[in-house]
Amino acid sequence: MTTPLAAKIAREYGTPCAVIDMDKVERNIARIQKACDDAGIANRPHIKTHKNPTIAKMQVAAGAKGITCQKLGEAEIMANAGIDDILISYNLLGEEKMARLGALQAKANMTVAADNATVVAGLPKAAAASGRPLSVVVECDTGRKRAGVETPAEAIALAREIAASKGLHFAGFMLYPTETGWADAQKFYDEALAGVRAHGLEATIVSTGGTPNLKNIGKLKGGTEHRFGTYIYNDRMQVAAGSASWDDCALHIYSTVVSRAAPERGILDAGSKTLTTDTGGLDGHGLILEHPEAKIARFAEEHGFLDLSRSNTRPNVGDVVRVVPNHVCVVVNMMDEVVMVRGEEIIGALPVSARGKLR
Repeated sequence: MTTPLAAKIAREYGTPCAVIDMDKVERNIARIQKACDDAGIANRPHIKTHKNPTIAKMQVAAGAKGITCQKLGEAEIMANAGIDDILISYNLLGEEKMARLGALQAKANMTVAADNATVVAGLPKAAAASGRPLSVVVECDTGRKRAGVETPAEAIALAREIAASKGLHFAGFMLYPTETGWADAQKFYDEALAGVRAHGLEATIVSTGGTPNLKNIGKLKGGTEHRFGTYIYNDRMQVAAGSASWDDCALHIYSTVVSRAAPERGILDAGSKTLTTDTGGLDGHGLILEHPEAKIARFAEEHGFLDLSRSNTRPNVGDVVRVVPNHVCVVVNMMDEVVMVRGEEIIGALPVSARGKLR
């Protein structure tokens, strides 16, 4: 069954179409800002999910200290829009990136992360180009085994190297604890902090991260800020993690059922180019709100293969359904724009300005 709003979306924009409920977006912003305020830490939201300066400014207006970006290209979009407190939570390497970072640092307050001496050795060029000191935090691995120094001793040594480098300022530590690893993160941080203090250094920024860590917000003694990202829209992964409810999921993919070639199968017009193949460790590739027992079992590029064998109600050809993606961040990066709605009204389209900024 197609709702009146879904019919309107399909008529005016076509499907598949990414649609955001602005009432839910605003509620999500307020909910996480309150969680940070109640925990006594700053909110530094990660723009990787929405990739849009307008929403970033909404987050800042609600109380966020600044924003987090993963790549220089994202930060350039945000700085050009007037956002002036930006953390790039990623190792930056190479002459081209140092020139761009220097230009950014000249017009915005930038902080960058580093987890090795090679990255630190290149950063003074950006500081020199900007004409002012560049703040650097040491990224610490506290269990995810992604990036980050693996021991407090390494963190202390890198902090000293940053402090000794011309034009660089050691600003503190960046951590991304696992959902169950906060006790270990505390031990790591306490030892690293004592070590840098023994050398006359201080950590003014202690940044933790992750929407799935909502339940742990403020648990790290000494933490100063948290990097929430996915919360702005939420997704099936966040519901599974207990960080959101279905009503907190602000982005839906509106998709049309284009085939029902057999009783227990069907085809959506949203395939891997829309919903992506990132399952997030979940069964299937999204939740169809109108048919929650149905499974989006697999993809071709433009085909979403439906397994309807467990579904009590089955869609008809032409039905427009709403899908909650498994991992909304990668889905948004596939879109040129998202359509904004309030209630049953379409209020316009918002460009995904920082999509595809891989460097």
